[in-house]
Amino acid sequence: MAMSVDELLDALYEMIEDAKGLPLSGDKCLVERDKALDLLDDIRAQFPVEFAEARKLLSTRNEYLAAAKREAELVRKQAEEQAKHMVNETQLMTQARQQSGEMMRQTEQKTSEQVRAADEQARELKRAAEQYCDDLLRRAEEAVAEAGKELAQSRAAFRSAAGVGGSQSQGKPVYDVDVDE
Repeated sequence: MAMSVDELLDALYEMIEDAKGLPLSGDKCLVERDKALDLLDDIRAQFPVEFAEARKLLSTRNEYLAAAKREAELVRKQAEEQAKHMVNETQLMTQARQQSGEMMRQTEQKTSEQVRAADEQARELKRAAEQYCDDLLRRAEEAVAEAGKELAQSRAAFRSAAGVGGSQSQGKPVYDVDVDE
């Protein structure tokens, strides 16, 4: 049964609240590490999938840039090979030199245009990814803040219902998370 983040946080809070105190150590207590880590893993698993989507977007941008660079290099190599082939033909030596020069200029122009276009697209993808990540982090921050508010309200309601007042209740120490911070 999948538990919500609130339920998982409540379970973690109860585990800490119910933990046995260590003798002569003030507010310190023993918590079962595996259970606490399992709860934290479950909490982590509940966070939105957008973190993975942001990583995919950045990966796609990097793949696109690499493909554009490979294509530009291929165009350059093809132009060089064509120019070499034409130079090797003795009867068309002069014409080959003229054509290879023109092809090189066109290739450099196309390559420059492709690199500029790829750079512009990379900047746009980066900007979009940064905006997306910022929005994702803002939403996560709001969700965590809301969860914190709900946790504080639940804790206050629990303390009120349990009759827990100050720092002592019926002679037993009460664990207070705020004191450990």
